[in-house]
Amino acid sequence: MAKKITSRSEDYSKWYNDIVVDADLAQHSDVKGCMVIKPYGYAIWERMKDVLDKKFKETGHMNAYFPLLIPKSYFSKEAAHVEGFAKECAVVTHYRLMNDPNGGGVIVDPDAKLEEELIIRPTSETIIWNTYRKWIQSYRDLPLLINQWANVVRWEMRTRLFLRTTEFLWQEGHTAHATKTEAQEETSRMLEVYADFAEGWMAMPVIKGNKTESERFAGALDTLCIEARMQDGKALQAGTSHFLGQNFARAFDVKFATKEGGQELVWATSWGVSTRLMGALVMTHSDDAGLVLPPKLAPIEVVIVPIYKGQDQMDEIVSKCREIESQLRDAGIRVKLDADDSKRSGWKFAEYELKGVPLRLAIGPRDLEKGSCELARRDTRTKSFESLENIATHVRTLLDTIQNDLLSTAQTRLKENTVTVDTWAEFKAAIKAEKFVMAHWDGTSKTEDWISQDTKASIRCLPFDTEITPGICVKTGNPSPRRVLFAKAY
Repeated sequence: MAKKITSRSEDYSKWYNDIVVDADLAQHSDVKGCMVIKPYGYAIWERMKDVLDKKFKETGHMNAYFPLLIPKSYFSKEAAHVEGFAKECAVVTHYRLMNDPNGGGVIVDPDAKLEEELIIRPTSETIIWNTYRKWIQSYRDLPLLINQWANVVRWEMRTRLFLRTTEFLWQEGHTAHATKTEAQEETSRMLEVYADFAEGWMAMPVIKGNKTESERFAGALDTLCIEARMQDGKALQAGTSHFLGQNFARAFDVKFATKEGGQELVWATSWGVSTRLMGALVMTHSDDAGLVLPPKLAPIEVVIVPIYKGQDQMDEIVSKCREIESQLRDAGIRVKLDADDSKRSGWKFAEYELKGVPLRLAIGPRDLEKGSCELARRDTRTKSFESLENIATHVRTLLDTIQNDLLSTAQTRLKENTVTVDTWAEFKAAIKAEKFVMAHWDGTSKTEDWISQDTKASIRCLPFDTEITPGICVKTGNPSPRRVLFAKAY
């Protein structure tokens, strides 16, 4: 029996959770706040990881790995950084267990207290910059372009699968440069990499911009971000790139000898995306029947389902399906032939629809006679009958069409739900209607907090592509240098 997904209109939060769980992407762990990413969900993450990793390497970055455990004293060296993460840190205080002398299993050995506590990394700036001090001596060592694929821990009280968990997977880039200009160019370059991935691979349109001072990464001089709109109207921060200035170089004494023989502090960046992108992917495209995946990120782009009665039909049809499978695979298409005769074709149809496989190819006895097949698109749930001649070419064209259509649909949704307002009444009405709102803001954190307290909306970014025109702040009536993007957010 097909699994019943809660509709978006009935309960959006439950709809999201139903898809994540029922489509076999992830499940809650027995460790509170943590999740188990299941094989199908991890396969999607691997697709994301492989694409991004290639993009990073094409821009000159190399992968490395740094310790999970960070000495507590490292966090004391950069004041803004430690203040930003102090409440989220998990701390290791002892290094050994022992049997409970009272027979209660195992306990922490009280005599095994660490001389210095270790922090499970919430992010790696401190351990990495302490290491860079040993790697960087001269201008010849710059730029240093390093990326790390890792897990991090940030203590969370309220968790949602992929969107907010205590432990999650991510990549974090950490680069060092000889000049401020080079570091700023790197910060912008990597944001463009993220935006290109979001739109070109996830089919998810994004708004690029700067974060406000209160929303910047702890220890950064500037934070750039991409913001995406989910189907419930909330914004999701899908990637960030930070210009760190010389703060971490100063904290960890990372200097280099210049060409002229002087000594200067290096300039730094950091940037990252996480498994939160999995949540964004689910909420951007999925519907009440389940997951919808853009072909470029789907572990299975095409599933082939043979339809038959009896062993004779089965042998003949499955044989033809294997020929098609081979043709599609030779054309570079990720394909699965489901010839499992213990499950009915109807069950298979429902299962692959739930899991968001972009295209289903089915062949029955009549199709075999006609030399044709049925193709069913997951995104529109429409069907067509196509000749098996040049089937690989036709399938590739259709997959490209699905990818483009998903992006177009999401772009239209974003455009239709982004409004410009000039009064407080208009602002409140638009936020209540779950819109993205462009409005003037007077530039103060006090007003930013005031608006958030009144409406639960926050400034998502100062968009790059918005014309800088002075006006009147929508909340205070004070002079405003520009409009910014407001929305409720995850």
